[in-house]
Amino acid sequence: MVYSVNKELAGIFYEIANYLAMDKVAFKPQAYEKAAEALEVLSESVNDIYKQGGEKAIEDISGVGEGLAEKIIEYLKTGKIKYYQGYKKKYPFNVQEITSVEGVGLMMAKELYEELGVKNLKDLEKAVLAGKVRGLPRFGLKTEQNILQAIEFLKKSHGRFLLAEILPKVREIEAKLKSQKDVIEVNVAGSVRRKKETIGDIDFLAVSDNPEKTMNYFCSLNDVVKVWAKGNTKSSIRLSDGFDVDLRIVPKNSYGAALQYFTGSKEHNIKLRQIAIDKGYKLNEYGLFKGEQKIASESEEKIYKLLGLAFIEPEMREDRGEIELVQKNQLPKLIELRDIVGDLHCHSSWDGGENSILEMAQAAQDRGCEYLGISDHTEFLKIEHGLTENQFTEQRKEIDEINSKLAIRKSKFRVLQGCEANIMPDGSLDISDEALKKLDYAIAGVHSNMKMLKNEMTSRMIKAMKNPYIKIISHPTGRLLKKRDEYQIDMDKIMRVAKETNTALEINSSPIRLDLNDINIKKAKEMGVKMIVSTDSHHQEQLSQMEYGVFQARRGWLEKHDVINTWSLDKLLKFFQ
Repeated sequence: MVYSVNKELAGIFYEIANYLAMDKVAFKPQAYEKAAEALEVLSESVNDIYKQGGEKAIEDISGVGEGLAEKIIEYLKTGKIKYYQGYKKKYPFNVQEITSVEGVGLMMAKELYEELGVKNLKDLEKAVLAGKVRGLPRFGLKTEQNILQAIEFLKKSHGRFLLAEILPKVREIEAKLKSQKDVIEVNVAGSVRRKKETIGDIDFLAVSDNPEKTMNYFCSLNDVVKVWAKGNTKSSIRLSDGFDVDLRIVPKNSYGAALQYFTGSKEHNIKLRQIAIDKGYKLNEYGLFKGEQKIASESEEKIYKLLGLAFIEPEMREDRGEIELVQKNQLPKLIELRDIVGDLHCHSSWDGGENSILEMAQAAQDRGCEYLGISDHTEFLKIEHGLTENQFTEQRKEIDEINSKLAIRKSKFRVLQGCEANIMPDGSLDISDEALKKLDYAIAGVHSNMKMLKNEMTSRMIKAMKNPYIKIISHPTGRLLKKRDEYQIDMDKIMRVAKETNTALEINSSPIRLDLNDINIKKAKEMGVKMIVSTDSHHQEQLSQMEYGVFQARRGWLEKHDVINTWSLDKLLKFFQ
């Protein structure tokens, strides 16, 4: 369930953290960030928590404490936080918008405002095009060119939202509509149902005994800020988050046909309509017709069956060969969330994560995992508190102690020790083979120098993959959705080497990464490359993000056997050896 007040407060705390960082205040920015992260994943509204338990209950929220609790309560009572308002006056520019440009950090954003009066993205683009940015002390021509390139990338993704931003709201609206006694059926359609990584708007389909009443309810949802159109068959609204949502009410006897029509991509639906024509039928959103007679409409399954096809999962309906595959009876049985039995890319408080190893392990057990891998950063990544080799030795003692206690309790759950090593520009690692040998497994990833030429970046990655102790490559293309494009790399070469070296490529479930993308996942599967779905969690609540990686895996047609963390612990350890 999404609670808008939690989200609003989290957003404010993130902004305060930025302001404090620009003022070079020690420690406080991290405190606000941790509180913001806690608010984002709360399972209750802070309003309800305050009503039920008062100030003490707010203070007990992870990462909050007395000082921040006062600000939360001030916001609940007045809708404002004076401390925050003061900073907004001090720094009257859109920090989030300007720092969304790759390569522009907080101090650069501050300098751009103070020196050039840059308040937003539009101002920044004007300053770059006028050649004003290159004259600033810490910038230069190359930086200016990189900023312009990053702005162009941002323009392409304008007006789209991350699936993880949209899906909680979709589930909330769906639950509210289902709670209405007049609503018989309701389902999300479109790109949300296909689980695309970014979404333009939300489309719902419903069957209702009282369309007028249902539409009145829909258009008066709590966070509706604009009603674009309202009718008995279709209404369109905008929510306070900026999402546009459509609701179509269709007759019960057309629901399956409408759901199929409004789910598939345009190209998938064109192919289906052609198959229908070839069989002497007509297919549209009202049903499958033989002449004037409707022969299927209430269920998607029946429509596909009468077209001579097995049911095609929504994530596959993109016209990437799925129809040809089903015609050959070769449709894959797609991986499901329940198939994942462990998470191997998780960070702990050792490298700045929110939770201890024990807390992460307990959270993983609560989610039904059979094992959890702690893969803290290595020494080079100082911003992430990367561990020295001596610290990894000390960490091993803690993990061994946890596993000993689990064994005494006769628990089969096990904590594994890994690392996320940094692939240096020359392809070497910032940790010795001797240290890697002592770990249960090792991940390697690129975290710096991302503007390398294609052949250089490819060689860099390949050298790391040929290290016998590296069994997983994290976030292989380095993209950040809506912020940073993939770095230049020859993925065909990378996949061939992954196959040769038996190295797994990661599908990183972090909603801003989802890296690999679905097209590369499908290609990797076709080449016989093993993959892993990981959360890259820095907080125990982020373990729940595994579902986003599974959605991505399904869009790439993966089956259970393609993904190494569906395997038993024994099989996995043999793979690592």
